[in-house]
Parts: sequence; structure tokens; C-alpha cells
Amino acid sequence: MIHLVPGDPVRAALGPTAPASLVAERKAALGLDEPLVTQYVDYVRNVLHGDFGTSMTTGESVTDVIKVRAPATFKLAGIAFLVAIFVAVPLGVLMAALTRDSRRRGLELGFTATAGGLAAIPSFLLAVGLVYLFAVTFQIFPVAGRAGVSSYVLPVAALALAPIAALARIVRVEGLRVLGQDYIRTARGKRLPARIVYVRHALPNTLTPTLTLAGLLLGGLVAGTVLVENIFAWPGLGTSLVQAVAQKDFPTVQALAVVFGTVVLLANFAVDIALGVIDPRSTILES
Repeated sequence: MIHLVPGDPVRAALGPTAPASLVAERKAALGLDEPLVTQYVDYVRNVLHGDFGTSMTTGESVTDVIKVRAPATFKLAGIAFLVAIFVAVPLGVLMAALTRDSRRRGLELGFTATAGGLAAIPSFLLAVGLVYLFAVTFQIFPVAGRAGVSSYVLPVAALALAPIAALARIVRVEGLRVLGQDYIRTARGKRLPARIVYVRHALPNTLTPTLTLAGLLLGGLVAGTVLVENIFAWPGLGTSLVQAVAQKDFPTVQALAVVFGTVVLLANFAVDIALGVIDPRSTILES
């Protein structure tokens, strides 16, 4: 796909005044004069040997770029994921408890509408709104950069708000189903404290669908950092990817695509393992 973008990456890297002979020599050295299929086979062979190539624009090893930039991206996505989990799960259980048995219809409609609206807003649009409100208008948090705890607040919020809304809705629906089960009615009949009914009996039984969606959200959060990082000038993989696409830096784009794809696959694999540990019945049903 990157080959379909107009422009010559070698010419862009060498400058408009570089002689045609030098451009041709550089293309030959990079293998860009070979057919696309040959380039692909060579690239896959090199990746299997741990070689992601060299950046066309900076001359740096792409592997070194990933090592330097990856911690910032994974830390940002990881914090956003933890915030989403620790906010959405209690919120969903609380809303299920408050709206069970068709109670508080106004609260239910308000929660559903608000959560649905937030879940539908792209993270980059949330990021722009947060910057305008809290960084430009009220000047509470820094506009961009990665310096101190305060610099994490707006990027994390931009990444976590939509997952919180989506996950809280799922937890609420699953919580309503669990609260209607016979063992919950039995627990209430024994006059157990509400804390035990909800925390010990209801909450664990909402974890299976919650964990499934959470795994998908984790992969989406890492991928979502691509645009959010650029809005906040965050020194991570997302910023590097956008810059590499603009410069048609083939090795960097390809390597970062592999990294993001691998993270999504590993997140889903981890969820499958966790589901098998938490609820062995899911493994039996799938087999």
C-alpha cells in the first residue's frame, strides 16, 4: 500500500538537487529497483532473521527506532487500558445495581445515551477537544510533549474515554443478566450485605464477557495511539509511523505495521488463555 503513495522516497531523502545517477545507485542499493514481489520476499526473509532494515530518511536502524520509541507507546496504551478497566467495571456493575428490575428508567436512558455517544467518538477527535478545553482554554495540562505525570492526563483520557463507555455498557448488560440469576436471589434471601452480593457473587460472573471485550480494546488502544500521539507530539511509535508514511520510508512503515499487528495478535492470544483459566467451560465449548 505504501508503494501506491505518490512520490519517490529516495529522491525525497537525497533532495531535489541530487543527480539522477545517485538516485538510481541508491535505489539499487536498497533493492527498490527490483519487482515488488521480490522486494516482499526479501523483506520477509530479513524480518525472520531479525533485520527490519534501515530508515531511508535518517539512516538509523529501524530496530533501534522501535527500541527507543516503543516504551512510550506501550506505557501510554497500558495506562489507558488500566484506567479503562478500573473505571468501566465498577461503573457498569453500579449501573446494573441501580437500574435492575427496570428501576430508574431516567438514569438508565441517560447512561445509555451518554455511553453510546462517547463510545462513538474517535479517540483523535476526543484528543482535539480535550486539548482545546483543558490545555488551551483553561491551561490546566500541557498541550503536548512527554514531561511529567501531568503530560499523561490528556492522552490517557483521549484513549480511555471511548473504551470506558463501551466496556461499561457491556458490564452493565452482563451485570443485569447475572443479577437475575437464582443464586443472586438466594444470596439476597439470606440477607447477605450488598457488598458481598455484588462484589463476591455478581462481579466475578461478569468477568468472562468483560475480559473478552477488554482484550479487543487493548489491541485497539495500541493502534489508537497512532493518531493520538501525533496530536500530543508524543515520542512514540505512532508519531514515527505517521512521519514515515509521509516520507514514504518503506522499512520504517513496514516494521511498525508488523509491531502493531503483533501486539493485537498477542493481546487476543492472552485473552484466550485468560478465559480458559477463569472459565474452563469456554475452552470446552470452543472445542
